[in-house]
Amino acid sequence: MAMPGFTERRLARLGGGTDAPGLFPTRYLDPAPSPDGALLAWISDRDGRPRVWVAPLPPEGRAVVEPDRPLPAGGDVEAMCWSPDGLWIACQVAPHGGERTGVQVVSPDGSDLRDLAPGAAAATLGVWSPTGRQLGITIYAEGSGDGQACLVDLRDGTSVVLASGPAPHVCAVSGDGRRAVVRLGPEGARRLELVDLRSGRRTELLPGGAGVADARFGVTGRQLYVHTDAGRERPALLAVTLRGSSGVSAVYPIAERPDDDLDLVALDPAGVRAALSWNVDGRSEVELLDLRSGLLEPVVPVPGDVVTGAAFTLDGNALILANEGPAVSPRLSRIALDVHSDATPLLRPAKQLGASFVEPTLHEFRGEDGLRLSGWLFRPRGALGPQPTLIWLHGPESQERPAFQPLFQALTAEGVAVFAPNVRGSGGYGRTFRAADDGERRFAAIADVRAAVDFVVSAGIADPARVGVSGRSYGGYLALAALAWYPELFSVGVDVCGISDFATFYARTEPWIAAAAAAEYGDPHTDADLLQELSPLQRVDRITAPLLVVHGTHDTQVPVDEAQQVVDALRERGASPGFLLLEDEGHEVRGRDNRVVFVREVVRWVVAHLRGLSEQTA
Repeated sequence: MAMPGFTERRLARLGGGTDAPGLFPTRYLDPAPSPDGALLAWISDRDGRPRVWVAPLPPEGRAVVEPDRPLPAGGDVEAMCWSPDGLWIACQVAPHGGERTGVQVVSPDGSDLRDLAPGAAAATLGVWSPTGRQLGITIYAEGSGDGQACLVDLRDGTSVVLASGPAPHVCAVSGDGRRAVVRLGPEGARRLELVDLRSGRRTELLPGGAGVADARFGVTGRQLYVHTDAGRERPALLAVTLRGSSGVSAVYPIAERPDDDLDLVALDPAGVRAALSWNVDGRSEVELLDLRSGLLEPVVPVPGDVVTGAAFTLDGNALILANEGPAVSPRLSRIALDVHSDATPLLRPAKQLGASFVEPTLHEFRGEDGLRLSGWLFRPRGALGPQPTLIWLHGPESQERPAFQPLFQALTAEGVAVFAPNVRGSGGYGRTFRAADDGERRFAAIADVRAAVDFVVSAGIADPARVGVSGRSYGGYLALAALAWYPELFSVGVDVCGISDFATFYARTEPWIAAAAAAEYGDPHTDADLLQELSPLQRVDRITAPLLVVHGTHDTQVPVDEAQQVVDALRERGASPGFLLLEDEGHEVRGRDNRVVFVREVVRWVVAHLRGLSEQTA
């Protein structure tokens, strides 16, 4: 038997071989108590792929006893919610991990499973009506960029169309079933409309142009709670008082901060309190808002830095949070709200992480035009002086936060530092910053990558002769662009499902994705010259660093052709790029086995070229 390689031995120190339980633990997300408070549903990859699991919700002080198997599903589960009568759990599923999602309902015991839009090209999940008889679904037809937001009746399959257009979504249905709130428009151009379900009358609630737009009805139905950044720089919570059948009489903020985004909002079943999670430079701060008095009080922190989900228990006396951190794998925690006790684990991996995991530090630096930027530095333990360093770039309009990152931990274990910047266009820093890379301003975002390299080199963090660049999705595009624009800076590159040419991306992506992307990247017709100039494939001859390209075979958001054409172009020029295709994955890498392969191969590639090891990618 061959001896394990250097990287495998390092991974073994983190958790036991290439399976590395410490590095790839079971993930727990999206807690959802049942309407009667007896059960808890959540999403977990305990069986290797994201599925819904249901178990009795125990009293305070006791952990959930996990069931033997998940509920049946037609693919990876991306989102789920209980019906108000507790008879169904609605799921948005991704067959083969791809982007042609569907919506299913499954009984809590798993005995009945129904597909609600079997003929659609794709379907996405909205909210339930208060009776549980109807479910909000957005349906996309083959070849169309527009969707139809519908209420589908589970009794006979009939549906009522509430809105049609780009990216429509059913946000809320009033308790009396007479009104609904729908969202229309892609990110950055979203608007909310109040729809009278009897007359069909439509009232615009807030002006368009929002990046964040969601709404919930209060228990009386006379008030809406709206989470939005419409007309303001930062997302906030607004109260909208309704007049008559569909009018609006008052709109006023009830929770806002001048320098922090409101990240998550959860309302208690009685409509008395709201849990608010604020994004403070990437870290989460949770507060309780009394909706009657407007008083705010902090909530006991949970382990880790980032809260990804929140829900109240039926009695409103406890919060169930999904939380994680750089050395805290995703888990579920419970916080008793009125007794000031510490958070207790409700669901968490059985194997805890080791002391070798690195906590990052937040650093500020400047773009070449003086814009203030920031990034998280993961530095190998005990490192002195400049180190081999990988720049990691995240996806579109998202934010690098101090979350659980197995790849970063595996790289630091190999002696490679990781700097993960939030270049212009990232979320979490207000609307102006998020739009700062739109259109022709994208050249400045590419220049931000060079500014990040200049920072880590001038600060003595990185060895200038051993710097790499990598990223996923939009970050993969940025990595390709940086390699083509600034080839002298980089010794290695990794592109994970990035766009290589905007013309081919627009021609081959799903039409509803193309429609949403135009506001961010540019119109493929009117901005064709700009998009060609911004496409890395047009400068592929300038890419000199060894490049590893990673893509999912079922990715239809950024089709696999984007990877193949850059690999082919490099091979035609005599280069030898690595090419890793992940089966049963789409735009995300969700399968645990595939995540192990992904981390192993990226670490091998980066370490081989930044530290001069002889191992090569498979």
